[in-house]
Amino acid sequence: MKRLGKVSHYAKQGLLILRSSWVPALNEPVVDKNLRLVGTVKDVFGPVETPYVAVKPKVKNPENYVGELLYVDRSRKKKANHGKKKTKGNKRRPAPRKRG
Repeated sequence: MKRLGKVSHYAKQGLLILRSSWVPALNEPVVDKNLRLVGTVKDVFGPVETPYVAVKPKVKNPENYVGELLYVDRSRKKKANHGKKKTKGNKRRPAPRKRG
């Protein structure tokens, strides 16, 4: 778990905006001090040294987190599928019928 930063405000677009001292990866899970899932990182913008991070909340009242410290929990990161589709058997589409 790594400290992300303090929430500065809740934007009217529905995102929590906070200032960080490092750049997190997109779609990383964000938790509070009690390890409750708050949301995911959706955007990183601003200066390179101290970027702003936009977090898409997954809680009912995200306004309550203004002024709170949030953290990135890498252990909650979903495992990637690497673009592999699950298929049922080896079914192929039939060849088109000839007309005429």
